[in-house]
Amino acid sequence: MFIGHYGPAFAAKPLARPVPLWLLFVAVQWLDVCWSVLVLPGIEKLRIVPGFTEGSALDLYYMPFTHGLAGALALSAVFGLLALFVRDRRAAAVAVVAGAVFSHWLLDLVVHVPDLPLIGDSLKVGFGLWRWLWISLPLELATLLAGALLYARRVPSKTRRGDLWLWLFVAAMAGLELYVAFAPPPATPPAQAQNALLVYALLALAAGLVDRARGTLRG
Repeated sequence: MFIGHYGPAFAAKPLARPVPLWLLFVAVQWLDVCWSVLVLPGIEKLRIVPGFTEGSALDLYYMPFTHGLAGALALSAVFGLLALFVRDRRAAAVAVVAGAVFSHWLLDLVVHVPDLPLIGDSLKVGFGLWRWLWISLPLELATLLAGALLYARRVPSKTRRGDLWLWLFVAAMAGLELYVAFAPPPATPPAQAQNALLVYALLALAAGLVDRARGTLRG
């Protein structure tokens, strides 16, 4: 899953309003950020296999540190501690941010073929909805839209055109998902990792700008 991961980021904002939206955007992709960093030196591994599934050309055959259940829980807990720097409602902020991180693993479980290890690099699970693009793509877009709607309703804009910027951003994200779904696969694993890190950074930056434009940077 790609853009669908950001649905929980939007949905988490009403639960911990002092947490900036950009931090939640980083949180929901934190497992993939760490994965990308480990792919670059070859610690975690993948193969680019065009047609591997309809929804993804990535054969993610070795990623126990970031997408194994134990690793995902550990990364969720560590990243959640960043919310201690939030001034208000720290306990709630830590729980929400850690939950946002772990939402990544849960959503991956839905779409990945069995490549998420439960113990070490074994007992791999995944429901495999990436096998059918006509299911996985609408699911991604629906998850994003549901989260954005919850964010818009529970964290109302304090500026006149704040919601306009929000929905333009959501539309751009949906367009990006459509492009990725039908674009040629990346040339190499390092290219995939580098592109992912760039996109995650740009989307987090844009989320911060939308939060500011709506006057909801701190709820």
